[in-house]
Amino acid sequence: MTDKEAGSGKEGPGEKGYRIPGLRGAQTTTLFRAVNPELFIKPNKPVMAFGLVTITLCVGYLGYLHATKENDQQLYEAVDSGGERYMRRKTSKWD
Repeated sequence: MTDKEAGSGKEGPGEKGYRIPGLRGAQTTTLFRAVNPELFIKPNKPVMAFGLVTITLCVGYLGYLHATKENDQQLYEAVDSGGERYMRRKTSKWD
């Protein structure tokens, strides 16, 4: 084993043959890096988990609001002239 093989895990960025994965090693403009920061920043697992939980809770809350809106449509039980019962939505005289 040579010295180069033994220290291969601790090579610096200035050594030959070292390649940075992804776009972090590519030549890009500052504008491209400012517009697309997600391509150059290392993923942050706690922030991703927080975002996933937040989005899930938001979607769940919207579903909850939709479900309660459907249940609260101001319906009442009406009886027609034949004695049949049915649900009817409350209406205003202005409608």
